[in-house]
Amino acid sequence: MNNAVNNAPASALHSAEWHARVELRGRVAGAGFLVTPSTVLTCAHVVGDGEDLAVTFTERPGSPPVPARVVAHGGWGGGVTDPGDLAVLELDREMPIAPAALAPVAAAHGAAARKLVVYGFPAGFDEGTLAECRVTAPQLIRREWLQLESWHQGGQPLAPGFSGAAVTLADSGEVVGMVTADSGSGQVRTGRMMPTQVMARYWQGLQSLVPTSDHTSADRARLRALVEKAARAGVDCDPVRLYTAAADLFDPPPPEEGFDSLWSAALFVLCELDGPGAARTVARFADRLQALLHTPAGEPPAREVPEWSPILVELGHSGAGDGLVRVEVSAYSGGRRHPVESGTVEQHRLHAYVQEGIEAAFRYLTPGADELVAFALPRDWLDWPVDRWGSAPDDDTPLGCVYPLVVTDHARRKASTRHVLTRAWKRLDSWPGARMHRVECGGPEEPGRLRLRLRQHDACLAGFGPAPSAVRTRPHFDISLAAPAPVIVWSRGGCGSGQEECAGTDGCTGKAFLDALDAHVMAVPPAELPRHVLALREEALAEEDHWARGIQLLWDDPRVFADPHAVAAAHTRSPVA
Repeated sequence: MNNAVNNAPASALHSAEWHARVELRGRVAGAGFLVTPSTVLTCAHVVGDGEDLAVTFTERPGSPPVPARVVAHGGWGGGVTDPGDLAVLELDREMPIAPAALAPVAAAHGAAARKLVVYGFPAGFDEGTLAECRVTAPQLIRREWLQLESWHQGGQPLAPGFSGAAVTLADSGEVVGMVTADSGSGQVRTGRMMPTQVMARYWQGLQSLVPTSDHTSADRARLRALVEKAARAGVDCDPVRLYTAAADLFDPPPPEEGFDSLWSAALFVLCELDGPGAARTVARFADRLQALLHTPAGEPPAREVPEWSPILVELGHSGAGDGLVRVEVSAYSGGRRHPVESGTVEQHRLHAYVQEGIEAAFRYLTPGADELVAFALPRDWLDWPVDRWGSAPDDDTPLGCVYPLVVTDHARRKASTRHVLTRAWKRLDSWPGARMHRVECGGPEEPGRLRLRLRQHDACLAGFGPAPSAVRTRPHFDISLAAPAPVIVWSRGGCGSGQEECAGTDGCTGKAFLDALDAHVMAVPPAELPRHVLALREEALAEEDHWARGIQLLWDDPRVFADPHAVAAAHTRSPVA
């Protein structure tokens, strides 16, 4: 991919400052258009021998000519009907101008019924003038050109000086091709354009700049406008992480060299993705960028907290033997806790009892609110695969693939811990993404230092590469629970050794899990993590080797389970509290 597009653009989206006038030895030779901050496309016949070339951006009054040189050529032979009439010019400096927006390949063939606009420099119009035209038919002439004809009989015809001009869709301003010839006769008001897909045949750099057709012009315009706004605002973000967070399961990974700018990442999203998921990725990328733009300087944005309506399943040791489990199911809605089921159940009946309790609890949920299933577990049961339990007696789809599902720790239900967590979540409400502190196999920090780190103002999520049972990092897991970290994430299939021989380098399953997790949660607000993990579990159900298979989310926002009408001591008398 061509990564030349960077944060320089500062002009408005529809100002069309990217239109260029090409000058050869001080005289107007034709037109061109900016496709990266330092690259202009024009016709090979416009640049002649390439000596003493300059480009002027006439839509920026007072802007001096910019020296340019030919860096690529389509192989044009010099005749009017010879193919490859394309030249790529490199400017001697980058321009603070948003490059032209290119349209998908299919747009050129579908343009016969659409008005097209061309900006050229015929004799007497050194400042430029417009011509309106249409494509006569979608038939390519010699696999090279589409025929253009005037939109109005009395309008400005294509003439010398329009060569190299961008042919744009009148409604969106996107480029579908480049003028290469006029009719040569005042009686026949036609001309020819080279479509973008033919231009890309002669210059591979254009392939990474032409978007796919799987998203609308409105999607593309919105993303470009957001990137321009972010460039002007100086938004500080990692484009690779932003893309990875927005990418679908089957989207390609970012280039090994990464992205040198938001523009590069946005072009990758628009031009390299195809298939039915491309439009969703474009929308997610734009949404995450918009969230970053809403952040005032030095302060994260205020966000609306999801209106969770939770079902709480409390499991505990019964005290009557290992084969029995104490179960209590409650529903929270309208600021009230509604007890649903309570009893002591044999282990072999546990799943069925929980299924029945959850189904009954739905009768109490607030209509229209987002359901959330939370399991409150003793600390030694926190790794139970409750998300893999069947969702109903007649449906073995895992619970965690049907509803947002989290676990919480019984030991953190005391009043003092709830108070600290509530204060932390009020702060997290304004965060556009979940910042993760990694606990890896190799060289974990001292437990005491981890406690201090997780009690800092910016602490949010503790991510564990090792499984909770790993001997080496078990103290770190207990400290994360006690700190208390608002969110803890691990994989039941994480690195199970936790021993000295695992250095947490490449090949460690825990490191691979944390790398993928970090990329996915960086743009997800903490309050929305349950919904995001639901989507990951659904993906993992369909793909056996998915990195999120076995993901466990401890997510603990006391406000979701608040019952201001309950007696203060209610939970302290609960048999499983």
